[in-house]
Amino acid sequence: MNKLIESIKKDFTTSTLVLIPVVIAINIVLGEIALLLKLPVYLDGTGTIFLAVICGPWAGALTGILTNIIWGLAIDPNAFPWFPVAAFIGLVAGIMANKGLFKKWWQVVITGFVIAIFTTIVSTPIAVYLYGGITASGTSFITAMLLQSGQDLVTAVLSTNFLTDPLDKITSALMAFAVLKALSARYLSRFPHAENVVD
Repeated sequence: MNKLIESIKKDFTTSTLVLIPVVIAINIVLGEIALLLKLPVYLDGTGTIFLAVICGPWAGALTGILTNIIWGLAIDPNAFPWFPVAAFIGLVAGIMANKGLFKKWWQVVITGFVIAIFTTIVSTPIAVYLYGGITASGTSFITAMLLQSGQDLVTAVLSTNFLTDPLDKITSALMAFAVLKALSARYLSRFPHAENVVD
């Protein structure tokens, strides 16, 4: 228990707390752009992954949750129910990075895929039971096509998520990786898990 408390405390440095609101804003902007353009990806986890890698899984999970709560309260109420998915994005990204899987592009692809497995499991019940499978995102046209082909609702949503979530999470992870690699080692050293990026 003490080890868990210490790992949580390690994530929340002053630098982390300053970065969280910036990342929340980035997540919301990217998510709104993806919704507006009806893209088959969400991109609203990009900032969360970025932060989770250098600040840790607990900071990542909190950032994901706060993103969807603030987004839901301030702009789009439909964003609110997805906060468990956002939490898992941050948690899994941080854990994978802590295991050394965010230093090379192919490791980032694996990390994105693992995040997608977890988010598919968490998001499918939300999409089915709260939205009847059809949400505001650009992925809903795939669900609609699968329903038209005779698949039941749960299978159609699960299939859509297995098709689109890896694309979204891998894209988001690679975007976060590109930004992290562009930052100086000196800047990254301010954060509690800089070693996840800096060799």
